[in-house]
Amino acid sequence: MGQRERRCAMIHWPRVTQLREEVGAEDFEEVVDLFLEEVEEVITRLRQAPDRSLLEKDLHFLKGSALSLGFQSFSALCQDGERQSAAGHADTVDLDAIINSFEASKSVFQSELPGHI
Repeated sequence: MGQRERRCAMIHWPRVTQLREEVGAEDFEEVVDLFLEEVEEVITRLRQAPDRSLLEKDLHFLKGSALSLGFQSFSALCQDGERQSAAGHADTVDLDAIINSFEASKSVFQSELPGHI
């Protein structure tokens, strides 16, 4: 898979368009800002001092937030980690991969959003 295909797979642009239509163009930027702010709070906690006992809950939140804004690759990693945590294997969740996926997805989203709305 080439770089362009990987970038396209990160963000489900039809979901982004759908969300924009649901909330309206005027409120879309506010929704995006709120999403990024809330997700970055959890990402910062996972980066600095992850509490493995709360990992399943944190990853469930991240998964849902990611799905709502079309961050499909990030959401899939969160779902995998959530399942591992639920099975009692929170210590095996690859937090670096999850954090890196969010950062890459955010970068693609912010740079390519103008061409999709």
